Order: sequence, then C-alpha cells, then structure tokens
Amino acid sequence: MSSLQENVRSHRRGAGWSQEQLAEEAGLSVGVVRKIEQGGNVQVETIHALARALGTTTSSLFAAESPEPTRPTAGDGPKLSALRQALMPPVGLREVIVEASEAPALAAIQRDIDDSHALYHADHYDSVAKKLPGILRDAEAAVSLNEDAERQQAVVVRASAFLLAGKYLTQVRRYDMAYHALSLGIRDAREAGKTHVAATGVVGMAWLLLRQDRFDEAERLATVTAEEIEPRLSTAKPGELALWGELLQRVASAAIRNNRPDVAKEARRMTATAASALSREHVNFRQHWTTFGPVTAEAKAIEDLALVGDHRGVINRADEGPVGPKGLKKFGRPSANNWDRHRLDVARAHAKLGSHQDAMDELSTIKASSPEWLRHQSMARYVMTDILERRKRTLTQDMREMASHLGVTG
Repeated sequence: MSSLQENVRSHRRGAGWSQEQLAEEAGLSVGVVRKIEQGGNVQVETIHALARALGTTTSSLFAAESPEPTRPTAGDGPKLSALRQALMPPVGLREVIVEASEAPALAAIQRDIDDSHALYHADHYDSVAKKLPGILRDAEAAVSLNEDAERQQAVVVRASAFLLAGKYLTQVRRYDMAYHALSLGIRDAREAGKTHVAATGVVGMAWLLLRQDRFDEAERLATVTAEEIEPRLSTAKPGELALWGELLQRVASAAIRNNRPDVAKEARRMTATAASALSREHVNFRQHWTTFGPVTAEAKAIEDLALVGDHRGVINRADEGPVGPKGLKKFGRPSANNWDRHRLDVARAHAKLGSHQDAMDELSTIKASSPEWLRHQSMARYVMTDILERRKRTLTQDMREMASHLGVTG
C-alpha cells in the first residue's frame, strides 16, 4: 500500500519538479516538503496546499498504510461507558433485552431530545452526555413495547435520538460511535418513510466523513442526497430549504478540501440560492441539522478562503455583509457552533498574518461563550501553537491561560 511520502514524491516527479520547486508552488518551506517525503506527519491543510500545487485531489495524496499504534490513554476509557452501553448493547440470539415493563411516553422522550439539543448548542456537553443514555434506552423500549402505528412513531423518535447521539459524538471526536449512531438513525428514518429525517442524518454523516478526511465519499453522499430532496423553490417550506442548503454546504466543504474548486464554487452558488430564499436564519432541529440561512452560508464561504490559505480574504470579509453587525441584526445569528467556527477561522487568519493579539482576542471571545466547544477544536490548538512558536515577545497572561485551556505546551 502506498504512503503519503510515496504519493507526494510520485506526483512531484511526475510534474518534473524538484523539492524546492514543489515548495515554492505550494507556498511551503523546503523543509516541510522534505519532512513529508521522509515520512513525517503534517496537518491536513499542508496536504491541501500540496494537492493544489500538484493539480490533484487531496484524497489522492493520503496514505493507505497502517496507522501508528494507538496510545493506551487515547481511548474513551470510562468517560462514555454509560452512553456506549446504551448505544451499543450486547447482541445475542434474541433482540436487545429491554428492562422497562411498559412503553415510555413518546412525547416525553421527544421533549428530552429537544432539551438536549438546546444543551448541546449552549455548550453543555457534559449534560448532553449524561442525558443521552436514558434517552436511548427509553427510545429502544418504546420501539420494543409498542405495536402497529405507535411502534412506527416510536421508530421516528428513536431515529431522532440516534441522530442527536451522532451529533454529540462527532463533535467530541468519538467517530466510530458517531458512525454507528448516525447509521442507525438514518436506517430508522428510512424504515419509517421519513425521507427528510433520514436526509438530516446524511448531513451529519457527511460532516463525520469530512472530520475523517473522507472527502470523496462526503461529496458524493451529500450530492446524491441533495439531488433526491431538492425542493421547488417557489413552494418549499423553510425547513426543506434549510435541509437542502445544509447538504449543499457539505458538498462544497468536501470539494474545497479535496482541491475541486469548480465543484465547490457551484455548490456555494446553490447554497446561496437556498439561503436567499430564507428571510432569516432558520432553526428547527426536528427538520434539519442546525441553523441555516444567509449568515451561515456566508460564514461557510469565508471558511473556503481559510482552507485555501487566503488569510487576507478572510479578514476582509469577516465583519462585512451577512456576517457583519448589520447582517446579524437583519438575518439573525447562526448556531453557536457555526458562528464560533467562523470566528476561529478569523483567529487563524490573524495568527497567520502575525497579528497575535487579534488572534487572541478572537479565541478569548469564543472561550467566554463556548469553552467546552473550543477545547474540542484542533484548529484552536493549531492557532495557539502558531502564537507560541512565532511570538517573539513575552507571552501575556491571557495567552498562557489559553494555552493551558487548550492543552498546548510551548
């Protein structure tokens, strides 16, 4: 099986370039190219830059070899044991054993799901982790103990419970558990004939695939699903437009990461069409994955600039149009996660341009509102590492505290 170093070397030689030429075309140092071709590890953003320079997809450069051994302390351990037990109970010759003697009320389960979505977006991840096991067990009991039409309704509620679990687990980077939860949710929704609920799960599945650098699969999955549910703009309901727009965003995000700018550009154009059909940011977690509207669409378009290294472009658009103060007042605020991600892109752009205090101001603002979310963001750690490595003056107290919060050492 090929490795990253072999793939980069093969493409470089095919282009007739030296290591120095590849470094210049990719905007990297020669040392980074040498490190890669000697088997060193680099960030995915560096592989994006190499792919753009070599005129190939990012996926074509990824290694196919076995991974490094996992450290014993890197697993979940006991932290999510209750959630793991509820999500993945032992499987034997019979169906999953249900302890409840009567079916829990579906309205109560749905209410717990709605409350947990609110907790998730309020950055209370510990609370979500504590509530999910009970939600999943109740949903399983409702399906097992109900019959006919009531069972069908219970399957839909269980699908929503699985999708919530998949959302939370993807955010905290428990990807195998997240895949299992999302798969079960999508299958439940399909069984119940709820296409749009299943498509909501696909949005989450595409997000998970992006997190795993599976760009080809994420783009294809989101593209096919968006085509299947594409609404008629003149008659579409807000939730239908939002779901379609979210899928198009996944197409664009996968394509730009995979060095397919033309595909990304067209997907962003269609995303803007869906967003413009909504007068404000729309949120309804029973109908689609998160908030969607003009602000979210613009924030994700700016994210594309960050991914291709246009840091000046990010700064120039960061506080204008839909994402500026007037835009937020007119269209409403996006979800905390989407907004924080946008400001994290702004922080990274400031750091790359040497404006360390501006980068710190952005990180501090995010930390004040979403400290737990920030701790789970690898991008935040990259930004803080840049600041620690490049800053020539003594670190401020805020910088030292932020480094500690993110687990970054100088």
